[in-house]
Amino acid sequence: MILYGYFRSSAVWRCRIAFNLKGIQPKPAFVHLRRDGGEQKKAAYRALNPQALVPALELDDGTVLTQSMAIIEWLDETRPEPPLLPPDPTGRALVRGFADAIACDIHPLQNLRILTYLKKELGQQQEGLDAWCRRWLGDGLAACEALAVRHGRGTRFSFGDMPGLADICLVPQMASADRFGVDTTPMPRLREIAAACAELRAFADAVPARQPDAEA
Repeated sequence: MILYGYFRSSAVWRCRIAFNLKGIQPKPAFVHLRRDGGEQKKAAYRALNPQALVPALELDDGTVLTQSMAIIEWLDETRPEPPLLPPDPTGRALVRGFADAIACDIHPLQNLRILTYLKKELGQQQEGLDAWCRRWLGDGLAACEALAVRHGRGTRFSFGDMPGLADICLVPQMASADRFGVDTTPMPRLREIAAACAELRAFADAVPARQPDAEA
């Protein structure tokens, strides 16, 4: 398998954590999102992923999977141990709801192409971009805090004592919150979960700074 990605991408970060938790190491292929106008926009990469986004996962038979959530669920279905979702339908729906709140509602608003549009097409300065990110990250993570308190009180991780899909999505988003200056002190449960995840090698090895393509 080949995992196409960029060290700073939150979506690729999720996949790295998931593969680490499963004890599987796909071959990395680096797609620099800023160099030469964005390598993800070049014809060679668009042939793999017409969306021109990372990640993409090329399977051994040549099939290419796109979208981090689809890749992670494929991974969990084909390599079921350790599981990333609860065994019961209601539990799975609760975890997916939490994870999708991040992957579908929070993360896209801080995506590079969105920030580039705000800057180049709408004339926003960096101060405006940072304010945009703080607003939507703050609102979204506040909702996740409420969900985490409601469904995971007394557990080490978001929905139990083993890490899963919710935690995989949460950790990169908490890092983004720090990056954009979001005040997370009103989110003690999320901070607690992120700290518990940081103690695990699967999460620690997935951080951007530890990737071969990492830049200062």
